[in-house]
Parts: sequence; structure tokens; C-alpha cells
Amino acid sequence: MRSSKNKKLLSSEEKKILEEIIRVDHAGEHGATQIYRGQLAIFKKNSTIWKKIVEMAEQEEIHKSTFDELIVDMGVRPTSLFPLWNTAGYLLGLGTAFLGEKSAMACTVAVEEVIGRHYEEQVKILSKNKIDPKLLKIVKQFREDELEHHDTGVNHNAEMTPGYIFLSKAIKQACYLAIKITKKY
Repeated sequence: MRSSKNKKLLSSEEKKILEEIIRVDHAGEHGATQIYRGQLAIFKKNSTIWKKIVEMAEQEEIHKSTFDELIVDMGVRPTSLFPLWNTAGYLLGLGTAFLGEKSAMACTVAVEEVIGRHYEEQVKILSKNKIDPKLLKIVKQFREDELEHHDTGVNHNAEMTPGYIFLSKAIKQACYLAIKITKKY
């Protein structure tokens, strides 16, 4: 595997780091698009959050397309659990939307909090190891987008969801588990 920016040969450790980052982010961005797809299946255009969900979904589509290209360009094996994560994302979006607008936003807040932290860890790893400046720039930009989505959820009263603490914790734990598993499989 070669780094996408400077085309240097990578050590086995650098290759492993890049593969894990790209595999996890590829799966995660696909899952995010599925969450919004599930939510949009429930909410109608007259919903107060329809436009905001569409805007966030469009950003996630850009993220997904970027990692679709990177996974091919960098020759990284996608997660073998890809179908599971896509289905789980859709069902999570559908389920939280079914519970109402605040629950859908609670889902966004929980997911994006985890992803924001996850991307921040990747920024630190990529900065420290100076493996791939192009990927570092992408991860930094996507982290900012995800944190913006988090703030959107907060601004739409996510924390007023009945059972917010339980729902948020369950979603966060599922995200952490998905990240951990996807690094390897």
C-alpha cells in the first residue's frame, strides 16, 4: 500500500493504521447515510426537522462518496459486516424517528458525539505519524461536519427526549462497539 499523497511505501504498522481508519470511516459514513434514510422514511416534508435532516444527509453522502473512493484507491478491504451496519443504521434511524423528532435528534447527538471523538483520535494518530496528509485533511473536515451535526441535534431539543440519557448511552455504546469490531473485521 502506498500513501495517497506522497506515494511513499508504508511500513506494516502504517499500513495497518490506514486500513483501520479507512475501513471504519467507510462503514461509519455508510451507516450515517442509512440513519438519515431511515429517519426520512418516517418524517414528511412538513416536519419541522425535514430540511435539517436532508442537509445533514447530503453532507453524509459526500463523506460516504469520499470513503468509497478512498477504499478503492488505497486498496483497503471493506468491513465484512458492511450489510449488518447498513441495516442497523437504517433501523436506528427508522426507530428513533418513529419515536419523534426529539428522539431522532437525540440519535444524531449521540452518534455524532462518538464520531467526533473518533475522528479527533484519528487526527492525533495521523498527525503524529505523518502517514497521509490528504487523509488527515479529510478527517479534520469531516470531524467539523460531524460536530456541526451534533450541535444541530442539541439545538433541536434532543436532550428533552423522554429517556434521553438511556437512549443516548445505548446508541453511544453501539457506536463504540461497531467501531471496535469494524477495525478488525
